Amino acid sequence: MKNKPENQQPRVVLMIALASAVLVLFLLRLVYLQVIEGNHYLEQADNTTSYRFNITAARGEIVDCYGRSLATNTTGYNLVMNNLMLGENDLNGTLKTLVEILQTSGDAWNDATPISSPDADGHYSFTDGDDTSDQNRLAAIKTNLGLQQYATADEVMSAIVAKYELENYEPAWQRILGGIRCQMTSEDYSNYTNFTLATGISDRTVATVKERSLSLGGAEIVETSMRSYPDGTVLPHVLGSVGKILREQWVADDYALRRKGYAMNDLIGRSGLEAVYEDRLRGQDGSLQVVKNSDGVIQSSQVVEKPQPGQTVMLTVDTDFQKEVQAALENRILTLQQTKPVHNGQEANAGAVVVLDVKTGGILATATYPTYDLNQYSATYSDLAAQDPSPLLNRAFNGLYAPGSSFKPAVAAAGLLNGVITPTSTVNCVNPYVYYDYRPTCLQHGHSGPIAVSDALKYSCNIFFYDTGVRTGLETYNAMAQRLGLAVQTGVEVGESTGWLTTPEDDNFTSSLIVQAAIGQANTMVTPVQLATYAATIANKGVRYRTHMVAGFRDTNTGEILETVDPVVEDTIVDNVGAFDAIEQGMIGAAKYTRATSNYPYTIAVKTGSPQRAETYGTGGGRANYNNGVIVAYGPVEDPQIAIAAVVEWSGGGSNIAQIAVDVFNAYFFDQSNSLNSQAAGTLLP
Repeated sequence: MKNKPENQQPRVVLMIALASAVLVLFLLRLVYLQVIEGNHYLEQADNTTSYRFNITAARGEIVDCYGRSLATNTTGYNLVMNNLMLGENDLNGTLKTLVEILQTSGDAWNDATPISSPDADGHYSFTDGDDTSDQNRLAAIKTNLGLQQYATADEVMSAIVAKYELENYEPAWQRILGGIRCQMTSEDYSNYTNFTLATGISDRTVATVKERSLSLGGAEIVETSMRSYPDGTVLPHVLGSVGKILREQWVADDYALRRKGYAMNDLIGRSGLEAVYEDRLRGQDGSLQVVKNSDGVIQSSQVVEKPQPGQTVMLTVDTDFQKEVQAALENRILTLQQTKPVHNGQEANAGAVVVLDVKTGGILATATYPTYDLNQYSATYSDLAAQDPSPLLNRAFNGLYAPGSSFKPAVAAAGLLNGVITPTSTVNCVNPYVYYDYRPTCLQHGHSGPIAVSDALKYSCNIFFYDTGVRTGLETYNAMAQRLGLAVQTGVEVGESTGWLTTPEDDNFTSSLIVQAAIGQANTMVTPVQLATYAATIANKGVRYRTHMVAGFRDTNTGEILETVDPVVEDTIVDNVGAFDAIEQGMIGAAKYTRATSNYPYTIAVKTGSPQRAETYGTGGGRANYNNGVIVAYGPVEDPQIAIAAVVEWSGGGSNIAQIAVDVFNAYFFDQSNSLNSQAAGTLLP
């Protein structure tokens, strides 16, 4: 082995020396950082704080049976206060400038403090009125200010001015800024929680705030998803509304919403399907992490969890058909007002229609009149709430009405299935019907003398059903009515009234009510959705489906159907005596005997009712009751597709509203595709 040349040895020594010097420098720097400056860097690390903010997930859509949007989202902008970004800026001064910008653009700001602006003498008053939410909010403000609940409005404002250092502002601005500051407090504004000063702001506000961003520290323009309704007049009572979480909701059940991941200023479903399916529609919020050091400098900002949109809720309703049903109801009411005499339909002013798929129990359409535009709901709520009749009442599901003669098929079914009558047995229709000291009569339209059940339904013979009801028994025909769908929960997903039947437990009960209840009067009260369910059950010869309007749920990202709602049979009435055939023949006869439906091109089954209202007109012996109008129908009889129920208040009687059924049948059979298979109701689109 050869020795290295002697001239290479100095190079090796030099390289070793340099490497050693570099190593020594690194060691000295490490000692400096960890020992000499260690406390400084440890303190700096300890003073760095991480903040996490929600990124709101897009709300799921609500769509009709063909996937057309009924409730969707649009992009909008909110004006948000971020305390981390406020820096050295004065919060009150910044808010004043922002409010001036909002005022110029005509935008509203977030202030629900129930205190008026100062009057000419500089005094204030409370504006909580009968509103429970406002009363709770005011109570919370007084508690937060350390005041007794009996404190006056002036005392509350004085405390607000002191707490939020508003002494240098004029009274009007004290109220504006004080109200906003109270709202910020109630929504837990802090380094960890932003405050939404204004939602859905105009482009003008967006541009102005961005232009002045350098002087408006803490003010941010945040792009957001906002709820919108492509046609706010379609199903407003059913779709419902969303709104900010109320203070009482936030604190309820030991802050249950916070444990579910909500922030104080989040939106939540307030009513209708928006509320019922809140958990599915809401989605999963994401999160943004912001790191700030002790000097107030933002060190980093990053999305640590992406938001996931809510599910899509699919309905059994067809938007086009829904619009035609709404038009049929409105047009008939307006026509009655214009063409009918006083006391016989001219007073008609409100009502509802429900249309069911006989084979599934799915709601194809549900209309209420008067109604409103859901897109204008918040802006016009006070006016809507003051109107009479109220547009806010969902008459289809919550309106309670005496069914009148439309109840007679239930009594017929009870009598036939319990062997009290047969399809051919008769009752002698001779006035009056005598039951103890009660002597009601029958109008005997188209008939008199002995009459069997089918003709009794065709001509709506009161005496036949007085007698059948008495002999069958109140308890028995009530039980049958419930099995058919009256005075029970139908299953519809949005809240519904149960109603009630006449019973011996009623405070005003007398034996005469057994007779009156048999023709759908007395104390009996049901809803239009129950009447539609009842009509569908008769069409199905005793098979009652659960009424529903949700067809399923879909993943918003992938379009995958996550769940479908299958038809559910709630009850099956066994008929071995041809009871439903006899009832159907009677209702076919009633359709032919009623002018509006008499020449309908398909075979349809109808039963009208003219229940009396408590209100009367006339004087002395000429006094008479006003009437509502009720109709139940289904068709075509050979293969029933749809069942219809309609009620119109003050309309003078069932024959006056029979045109509604005709218009609905036409819309279904002809307007859709000129086919009996015009709709695939409840079809779930991928």
